[in-house]
Amino acid sequence: MIPRELSRLLAAFSTALRPRCGVAIAALIALIAVSGAGKVMAAPPDVEMWRLDCGEFKSYDLERLSDVFAYPGKKKALPNSCYLIRHEKQFMLWDAGFSASAISSMGKSRGLEMNQAISSQLQTINVKLEQISIVGLSHWHFDHTGQAANFPNARLLMGKADYEYLAGKQSNYEDIAPWLGSSTNVEKLVGDKDIFGDGSVIMLATPGHTAGHYVLLVRLPTFGAVVLSGDLWHSSEQLNHNGMPRGQDRADTLASMDRIQKVVSNLKATLVIQHEAADIGKLPVFPASAH
Repeated sequence: MIPRELSRLLAAFSTALRPRCGVAIAALIALIAVSGAGKVMAAPPDVEMWRLDCGEFKSYDLERLSDVFAYPGKKKALPNSCYLIRHEKQFMLWDAGFSASAISSMGKSRGLEMNQAISSQLQTINVKLEQISIVGLSHWHFDHTGQAANFPNARLLMGKADYEYLAGKQSNYEDIAPWLGSSTNVEKLVGDKDIFGDGSVIMLATPGHTAGHYVLLVRLPTFGAVVLSGDLWHSSEQLNHNGMPRGQDRADTLASMDRIQKVVSNLKATLVIQHEAADIGKLPVFPASAH
């Protein structure tokens, strides 16, 4: 809305211009003042984000993360992070960490550890399971889907290719069991998805790591834009030279990396590599939130 002082200034300017520039320009200025009156600029949406602890790979074999043999014999602890986003009164979960069954069956052999379930962390900030109305999954891998089934009434957002691949698998397909079938509350995405329709939370299509891989852009009113990487990168070492794991689509991955690096640059966003401890540390420590 044009403030009263600005309206008065425009009116005075119009009067001053009339003798020199004629009625047309004065009328145009008056029209600007009138058209602005009564229009209220929409306030930015109230968006808040928490970083959740969804487990850790205690000693991950980094050789698996390079198709050009960049990390011979190197191992590293990789945290497994998930995120809770509040958009006004709606809550969305981004990625769902390890399942209890994965910890039980693979904990020792693959060095998995999880100290707290998502549900107990939500209790800490007084959010109930049934308040989660959206679950967004970056891709189908078990360390990102494990606790999704704990939110059966939520709408699932997932890349179409990954949903269909996971639905046909013989392992960890149960992570999306509530959304299997013809009448389930699921959106199988192709292309970007503006989740709330206002540009504040957008799933960006980034195929390569998997065919239906996504990253999440979150625009926070004070903290600024944040890009959650899914598994586009796993560590800062990869980011430095666009390294990628074996067996994924190299051309698609490089194109997706290039896109997201440009997004981060153009929006001056904070990139959070979800398996990188230093990047996770860019966000407030739970139960604190970024706003």
